[in-house]
Amino acid sequence: MRPLGERIRALRQLAALHPWVASSVAGCVAVVAALAIIVAVLPSSPAPAKSVPAAKLQPIVRIAPSKPKPPKKGPLLDPFTGEPVKSLGRVLAVKIDNIVYARPQTGLGSADIIYVIPVEGGLTRFMAVFSSHLPPVVGPVRSARESDLYLLKQFGTPAFAWSGATPHLVPFIERARIVDLYDALVNGYYRDPNRIAPYNLYANTATLMRQAPKASKARDIGFRFGALPPGGTAPKEYTVKYPAATFTFRWSAKDERWLAWIDGAPGMTTDSGQLGGSTVIIQYTQIKTSRFEEYGGRPPLAESTGSGRAVILRDGRAYTVHWSRPNANGGTTYTLPDGKRMLFAPGQVWVVLAPENHASYVNAAAV
Repeated sequence: MRPLGERIRALRQLAALHPWVASSVAGCVAVVAALAIIVAVLPSSPAPAKSVPAAKLQPIVRIAPSKPKPPKKGPLLDPFTGEPVKSLGRVLAVKIDNIVYARPQTGLGSADIIYVIPVEGGLTRFMAVFSSHLPPVVGPVRSARESDLYLLKQFGTPAFAWSGATPHLVPFIERARIVDLYDALVNGYYRDPNRIAPYNLYANTATLMRQAPKASKARDIGFRFGALPPGGTAPKEYTVKYPAATFTFRWSAKDERWLAWIDGAPGMTTDSGQLGGSTVIIQYTQIKTSRFEEYGGRPPLAESTGSGRAVILRDGRAYTVHWSRPNANGGTTYTLPDGKRMLFAPGQVWVVLAPENHASYVNAAAV
Protein backbone atom coordinates (compact mmCIF):
# COMPACT_ATOMS: atom_id res chain seq x y z
CA MET A 1 0.00 0.00 0.00
CA ARG A 2 1.34 3.53 -0.94
CA PRO A 3 2.11 6.07 1.82
CA LEU A 4 -0.70 8.41 2.79
CA GLY A 5 1.12 11.53 1.39
CA GLU A 6 1.47 10.02 -2.11
CA ARG A 7 -2.26 9.17 -2.11
CA ILE A 8 -3.16 12.78 -1.32
CA ARG A 9 -0.91 14.09 -4.17
CA ALA A 10 -2.52 11.66 -6.60
CA LEU A 11 -5.97 12.97 -5.71
CA ARG A 12 -4.88 16.59 -6.34
CA GLN A 13 -3.47 15.63 -9.76
CA LEU A 14 -6.71 13.94 -10.63
CA ALA A 15 -8.61 17.09 -9.71
CA ALA A 16 -6.37 19.20 -12.03
CA LEU A 17 -6.87 16.88 -15.03
CA HIS A 18 -10.65 16.56 -14.47
CA PRO A 19 -12.12 19.80 -13.15
CA TRP A 20 -15.63 18.32 -13.01
CA VAL A 21 -14.55 16.12 -10.12
CA ALA A 22 -12.57 18.80 -8.33
CA SER A 23 -15.23 19.40 -5.74
CA SER A 24 -15.56 15.69 -4.92
CA VAL A 25 -11.83 15.24 -4.74
CA ALA A 26 -11.52 18.20 -2.39
CA GLY A 27 -13.93 16.51 -0.06
CA CYS A 28 -12.02 13.25 -0.23
CA VAL A 29 -8.75 15.11 0.43
CA ALA A 30 -10.23 16.65 3.54
CA VAL A 31 -11.36 13.25 4.79
CA VAL A 32 -7.99 11.66 4.07
CA ALA A 33 -6.21 14.51 5.85
CA ALA A 34 -8.39 14.04 8.90
CA LEU A 35 -7.63 10.33 8.92
CA ALA A 36 -3.92 11.16 8.74
CA ILE A 37 -4.18 13.27 11.88
CA ILE A 38 -6.02 10.43 13.72
CA VAL A 39 -3.46 7.85 12.63
CA ALA A 40 -0.63 10.12 13.81
CA VAL A 41 -2.19 10.49 17.24
CA LEU A 42 -2.96 6.76 17.73
CA PRO A 43 -0.09 4.47 18.70
CA SER A 44 1.12 2.24 15.93
CA SER A 45 0.41 -0.94 17.94
CA PRO A 46 -1.19 -1.82 21.30
CA ALA A 47 1.07 -2.19 24.31
CA PRO A 48 1.85 -5.80 24.98
CA ALA A 49 -0.06 -7.38 27.90
CA LYS A 50 1.97 -8.06 30.98
CA SER A 51 2.62 -11.73 31.37
CA VAL A 52 1.66 -13.46 34.61
CA PRO A 53 4.15 -15.91 36.03
CA ALA A 54 2.89 -19.47 35.70
CA ALA A 55 3.33 -19.98 39.43
CA LYS A 56 0.66 -17.35 40.12
CA LEU A 57 -1.95 -18.83 37.79
CA GLN A 58 -4.78 -20.44 39.79
CA PRO A 59 -6.52 -23.43 38.22
CA ILE A 60 -10.30 -23.16 37.83
CA VAL A 61 -11.97 -25.61 40.20
CA ARG A 62 -15.59 -26.47 39.47
CA ILE A 63 -17.46 -27.67 42.57
CA ALA A 64 -20.32 -30.00 41.80
CA PRO A 65 -23.52 -29.24 43.76
CA SER A 66 -23.80 -31.52 46.75
CA LYS A 67 -26.65 -34.01 46.71
CA PRO A 68 -29.01 -33.79 49.70
CA LYS A 69 -28.57 -36.68 52.05
CA PRO A 70 -31.63 -38.93 52.21
CA PRO A 71 -33.40 -38.75 55.57
CA LYS A 72 -32.44 -41.47 57.97
CA LYS A 73 -35.09 -44.14 58.06
CA GLY A 74 -36.12 -45.24 61.50
CA PRO A 75 -37.49 -48.64 62.37
CA LEU A 76 -40.80 -49.73 60.88
CA LEU A 77 -43.50 -49.09 63.48
CA ASP A 78 -46.73 -51.01 63.79
CA PRO A 79 -49.64 -48.56 63.25
CA PHE A 80 -51.70 -50.32 65.94
CA THR A 81 -49.13 -50.33 68.76
CA GLY A 82 -46.36 -47.90 67.74
CA GLU A 83 -43.78 -50.63 68.41
CA PRO A 84 -40.98 -51.66 66.00
CA VAL A 85 -41.79 -54.56 63.68
CA LYS A 86 -39.86 -56.27 60.91
CA SER A 87 -42.86 -56.15 58.61
CA LEU A 88 -46.56 -55.35 58.75
CA GLY A 89 -48.68 -58.38 59.48
CA ARG A 90 -52.10 -59.35 58.23
CA VAL A 91 -55.03 -58.37 60.43
CA LEU A 92 -57.05 -60.94 62.36
CA ALA A 93 -60.07 -59.79 64.39
CA VAL A 94 -61.62 -62.29 66.81
CA LYS A 95 -64.88 -61.92 68.72
CA ILE A 96 -64.31 -63.11 72.31
CA ASP A 97 -66.81 -63.57 75.11
CA ASN A 98 -66.56 -61.75 78.43
CA ILE A 99 -69.30 -63.30 80.54
CA VAL A 100 -68.09 -64.71 83.85
CA TYR A 101 -68.16 -68.29 82.47
CA ALA A 102 -65.74 -67.27 79.70
CA ARG A 103 -63.07 -66.02 82.10
CA PRO A 104 -60.13 -66.24 82.17
CA GLN A 105 -59.71 -65.77 78.42
CA THR A 106 -56.78 -66.96 76.30
CA GLY A 107 -54.66 -64.96 73.87
CA LEU A 108 -55.88 -61.45 74.74
CA GLY A 109 -52.46 -60.39 76.03
CA SER A 110 -51.04 -60.69 72.49
CA ALA A 111 -53.66 -58.47 70.87
CA ASP A 112 -52.62 -55.14 69.37
CA ILE A 113 -56.05 -53.64 70.09
CA ILE A 114 -58.87 -54.73 72.37
CA TYR A 115 -62.33 -53.25 71.80
CA VAL A 116 -64.88 -53.44 74.60
CA ILE A 117 -68.34 -53.59 73.04
CA PRO A 118 -71.71 -53.53 74.84
CA VAL A 119 -74.08 -56.39 74.08
CA GLU A 120 -77.51 -57.57 75.23
CA GLY A 121 -78.30 -57.80 78.92
CA GLY A 122 -76.05 -54.85 79.76
CA LEU A 123 -72.97 -57.09 79.34
CA THR A 124 -69.87 -56.67 77.18
CA ARG A 125 -67.78 -58.65 74.70
CA PHE A 126 -64.32 -58.15 73.27
CA MET A 127 -63.13 -57.77 69.72
CA ALA A 128 -59.42 -58.56 69.80
CA VAL A 129 -57.36 -57.34 66.83
CA PHE A 130 -54.08 -59.13 66.10
CA SER A 131 -51.37 -58.23 63.63
CA SER A 132 -47.88 -57.84 65.08
CA HIS A 133 -48.23 -60.83 67.43
CA LEU A 134 -50.28 -63.99 67.09
CA PRO A 135 -50.90 -66.18 70.13
CA PRO A 136 -51.06 -69.91 69.44
CA VAL A 137 -54.63 -70.09 70.73
CA VAL A 138 -57.37 -67.52 71.24
CA GLY A 139 -60.79 -67.77 72.85
CA PRO A 140 -63.44 -68.41 73.84
CA VAL A 141 -64.76 -67.32 70.43
CA ARG A 142 -68.37 -66.14 70.39
CA SER A 143 -70.98 -64.71 68.04
CA ALA A 144 -70.90 -61.41 66.17
CA ARG A 145 -73.06 -58.29 66.53
CA GLU A 146 -73.93 -55.38 64.25
CA SER A 147 -71.44 -53.10 66.05
CA ASP A 148 -68.62 -55.33 64.78
CA LEU A 149 -69.32 -54.54 61.14
CA TYR A 150 -68.68 -50.81 61.60
CA LEU A 151 -65.41 -51.40 63.46
CA LEU A 152 -64.11 -53.91 60.90
CA LYS A 153 -64.40 -51.54 57.93
CA GLN A 154 -61.47 -49.36 59.02
CA PHE A 155 -59.04 -52.29 58.66
CA GLY A 156 -59.59 -52.78 54.92
CA THR A 157 -60.27 -56.48 54.42
CA PRO A 158 -59.44 -58.10 57.76
CA ALA A 159 -59.81 -61.75 58.60
CA PHE A 160 -62.75 -62.10 61.01
CA ALA A 161 -63.16 -65.09 63.33
CA TRP A 162 -66.66 -65.55 64.78
CA SER A 163 -68.97 -68.34 65.81
CA GLY A 164 -72.36 -67.34 64.48
CA ALA A 165 -74.92 -64.59 64.87
CA THR A 166 -78.64 -64.03 64.72
CA PRO A 167 -79.94 -65.42 61.41
CA HIS A 168 -80.96 -61.95 60.21
CA LEU A 169 -77.41 -60.61 60.66
CA VAL A 170 -75.48 -63.53 59.14
CA PRO A 171 -76.05 -62.52 55.47
CA PHE A 172 -74.73 -59.01 56.21
CA ILE A 173 -71.55 -60.43 57.73
CA GLU A 174 -71.06 -62.79 54.78
CA ARG A 175 -71.34 -59.84 52.35
CA ALA A 176 -69.06 -57.60 54.41
CA ARG A 177 -65.55 -56.68 53.24
CA ILE A 178 -63.81 -59.35 55.31
CA VAL A 179 -62.05 -62.67 54.96
CA ASP A 180 -64.77 -64.82 56.49
CA LEU A 181 -63.48 -67.21 59.16
CA TYR A 182 -66.87 -68.37 60.42
CA ASP A 183 -66.33 -71.45 62.58
CA ALA A 184 -68.90 -73.45 60.60
CA LEU A 185 -66.99 -72.87 57.34
CA VAL A 186 -63.25 -73.11 58.08
CA ASN A 187 -60.80 -75.25 60.01
CA GLY A 188 -58.94 -74.31 63.17
CA TYR A 189 -61.65 -74.37 65.87
CA TYR A 190 -62.04 -76.85 68.68
CA ARG A 191 -63.97 -77.31 71.93
CA ASP A 192 -62.21 -77.45 75.29
CA PRO A 193 -63.82 -80.27 77.27
CA ASN A 194 -62.75 -78.62 80.53
CA ARG A 195 -65.07 -75.65 79.90
CA ILE A 196 -68.83 -75.52 79.71
CA ALA A 197 -70.47 -74.86 76.34
CA PRO A 198 -70.92 -72.49 74.63
CA TYR A 199 -68.02 -70.78 76.40
CA ASN A 200 -65.45 -73.36 75.32
CA LEU A 201 -64.80 -72.66 71.61
CA TYR A 202 -61.15 -71.88 70.85
CA ALA A 203 -59.20 -71.24 67.66
CA ASN A 204 -55.71 -72.07 66.47
CA THR A 205 -54.55 -68.77 64.98
CA ALA A 206 -51.92 -70.24 62.64
CA THR A 207 -54.56 -72.48 61.07
CA LEU A 208 -56.94 -69.56 60.70
CA MET A 209 -54.35 -67.35 59.00
CA ARG A 210 -53.35 -70.03 56.53
CA GLN A 211 -56.91 -69.72 55.26
CA ALA A 212 -56.70 -65.93 55.00
CA PRO A 213 -53.77 -65.17 52.65
CA LYS A 214 -55.53 -62.13 51.19
CA ALA A 215 -56.34 -60.45 54.48
CA SER A 216 -55.26 -56.80 54.69
CA LYS A 217 -52.07 -55.83 56.44
CA ALA A 218 -52.02 -53.39 59.35
CA ARG A 219 -52.55 -49.79 58.25
CA ASP A 220 -53.14 -46.34 59.71
CA ILE A 221 -56.42 -46.17 61.64
CA GLY A 222 -55.75 -42.82 63.30
CA PHE A 223 -53.52 -43.79 66.23
CA ARG A 224 -50.47 -41.61 66.91
CA PHE A 225 -47.66 -42.55 69.30
CA GLY A 226 -45.06 -40.40 70.99
CA ALA A 227 -43.94 -38.56 74.10
CA LEU A 228 -46.27 -37.87 76.99
CA PRO A 229 -48.16 -34.63 76.28
CA PRO A 230 -48.15 -31.88 78.91
CA GLY A 231 -51.17 -31.47 81.13
CA GLY A 232 -53.65 -34.13 82.09
CA THR A 233 -54.51 -35.37 85.56
CA ALA A 234 -53.23 -38.26 87.67
CA PRO A 235 -56.21 -40.34 88.80
CA LYS A 236 -55.63 -43.42 90.94
CA GLU A 237 -58.18 -45.31 88.85
CA TYR A 238 -60.83 -44.84 86.20
CA THR A 239 -64.14 -46.75 86.10
CA VAL A 240 -66.62 -47.37 83.28
CA LYS A 241 -70.04 -48.75 84.14
CA TYR A 242 -72.49 -50.67 81.99
CA PRO A 243 -75.87 -51.87 83.26
CA ALA A 244 -74.45 -55.33 84.04
CA ALA A 245 -70.67 -54.90 83.79
CA THR A 246 -67.96 -52.69 85.27
CA PHE A 247 -64.40 -51.97 84.12
CA THR A 248 -61.85 -50.28 86.36
CA PHE A 249 -58.35 -49.36 85.16
CA ARG A 250 -55.52 -48.75 87.65
CA TRP A 251 -52.05 -47.54 86.69
CA SER A 252 -49.19 -49.90 87.53
CA ALA A 253 -45.79 -48.21 87.43
CA LYS A 254 -44.19 -51.64 87.77
CA ASP A 255 -45.96 -53.04 84.71
CA GLU A 256 -46.13 -49.67 82.91
CA ARG A 257 -49.73 -50.42 82.00
CA TRP A 258 -53.24 -49.60 83.09
CA LEU A 259 -54.30 -52.94 84.59
CA ALA A 260 -57.94 -53.98 84.20
CA TRP A 261 -60.40 -55.08 86.84
CA ILE A 262 -63.66 -56.55 85.52
CA ASP A 263 -66.69 -56.64 87.80
CA GLY A 264 -64.44 -55.99 90.78
CA ALA A 265 -61.91 -58.75 90.08
CA PRO A 266 -58.61 -58.63 88.18
CA GLY A 267 -59.19 -59.36 84.50
CA MET A 268 -57.01 -62.42 83.99
CA THR A 269 -55.85 -64.56 81.09
CA THR A 270 -54.69 -68.17 81.04
CA ASP A 271 -51.43 -67.35 79.27
CA SER A 272 -50.25 -63.80 80.01
CA GLY A 273 -51.43 -62.75 83.44
CA GLN A 274 -53.60 -59.72 84.11
CA LEU A 275 -55.16 -57.78 81.28
CA GLY A 276 -54.27 -54.15 80.74
CA GLY A 277 -53.19 -51.64 78.12
CA SER A 278 -50.37 -49.14 77.70
CA THR A 279 -53.07 -46.80 76.40
CA VAL A 280 -56.75 -47.02 77.32
CA ILE A 281 -59.32 -44.98 75.39
CA ILE A 282 -62.70 -44.48 77.06
CA GLN A 283 -64.70 -43.43 74.02
CA TYR A 284 -68.07 -42.04 75.05
CA THR A 285 -70.72 -42.56 72.41
CA GLN A 286 -74.38 -43.14 71.72
CA ILE A 287 -75.57 -46.67 72.50
CA LYS A 288 -78.56 -47.28 70.27
CA THR A 289 -80.41 -50.47 69.41
CA SER A 290 -79.55 -52.83 66.60
CA ARG A 291 -82.07 -53.57 63.87
CA PHE A 292 -81.31 -57.29 64.28
CA GLU A 293 -83.02 -59.20 67.06
CA GLU A 294 -81.00 -61.36 69.43
CA TYR A 295 -82.63 -63.78 71.89
CA GLY A 296 -86.03 -62.19 71.37
CA GLY A 297 -84.88 -58.56 71.65
CA ARG A 298 -82.78 -55.95 69.91
CA PRO A 299 -79.25 -55.74 71.36
CA PRO A 300 -77.31 -52.49 71.81
CA LEU A 301 -75.55 -50.87 68.85
CA ALA A 302 -72.51 -48.83 69.87
CA GLU A 303 -71.88 -45.95 67.48
CA SER A 304 -68.20 -45.91 66.46
CA THR A 305 -68.62 -43.22 63.79
CA GLY A 306 -69.37 -39.56 64.42
CA SER A 307 -67.63 -37.58 67.13
CA GLY A 308 -67.67 -36.96 70.84
CA ARG A 309 -65.69 -36.88 74.06
CA ALA A 310 -63.09 -39.41 75.16
CA VAL A 311 -60.76 -39.88 78.11
CA ILE A 312 -57.36 -41.33 77.29
CA LEU A 313 -55.22 -43.00 79.96
CA ARG A 314 -51.47 -43.37 79.48
CA ASP A 315 -48.37 -43.29 81.69
CA GLY A 316 -50.41 -42.77 84.84
CA ARG A 317 -52.22 -39.69 83.49
CA ALA A 318 -55.67 -39.00 82.06
CA TYR A 319 -56.48 -36.60 79.21
CA THR A 320 -59.87 -35.41 78.02
CA VAL A 321 -59.88 -35.30 74.22
CA HIS A 322 -62.19 -35.05 71.23
CA TRP A 323 -62.69 -38.09 69.00
CA SER A 324 -63.83 -37.95 65.38
CA ARG A 325 -64.54 -40.65 62.82
CA PRO A 326 -66.49 -39.18 59.87
CA ASN A 327 -67.06 -42.49 58.09
CA ALA A 328 -66.70 -46.19 58.81
CA ASN A 329 -64.03 -46.77 56.15
CA GLY A 330 -61.58 -44.49 57.95
CA GLY A 331 -59.98 -44.45 61.36
CA THR A 332 -60.56 -42.29 64.42
CA THR A 333 -58.59 -39.16 65.30
CA TYR A 334 -58.12 -38.03 68.89
CA THR A 335 -57.25 -34.39 69.51
CA LEU A 336 -56.34 -32.39 72.59
CA PRO A 337 -58.15 -29.12 73.45
CA ASP A 338 -55.39 -27.14 71.67
CA GLY A 339 -56.07 -29.03 68.44
CA LYS A 340 -52.93 -31.19 68.53
CA ARG A 341 -53.16 -34.93 68.06
CA MET A 342 -53.17 -36.94 71.25
CA LEU A 343 -50.13 -39.23 71.37
CA PHE A 344 -50.41 -42.77 72.74
CA ALA A 345 -47.88 -44.80 74.68
CA PRO A 346 -46.40 -47.62 72.58
CA GLY A 347 -47.99 -50.96 73.35
CA GLN A 348 -51.43 -52.55 73.50
CA VAL A 349 -54.35 -50.15 73.05
CA TRP A 350 -57.81 -50.60 74.56
CA VAL A 351 -60.85 -48.85 73.08
CA VAL A 352 -63.81 -48.96 75.47
CA LEU A 353 -67.07 -47.96 73.75
CA ALA A 354 -68.84 -46.47 76.76
CA PRO A 355 -72.36 -45.02 77.10
CA GLU A 356 -72.29 -41.24 76.83
CA ASN A 357 -74.87 -41.16 79.59
CA HIS A 358 -77.36 -43.58 81.05
CA ALA A 359 -80.18 -42.14 78.96
CA SER A 360 -78.23 -42.89 75.80
CA TYR A 361 -78.07 -46.57 76.64
CA VAL A 362 -81.37 -47.47 75.02
CA ASN A 363 -82.70 -50.94 75.76
CA ALA A 364 -79.62 -51.64 77.86
CA ALA A 365 -81.06 -54.59 79.76
CA ALA A 366 -84.09 -55.42 77.65
CA VAL A 367 -82.76 -58.86 76.75
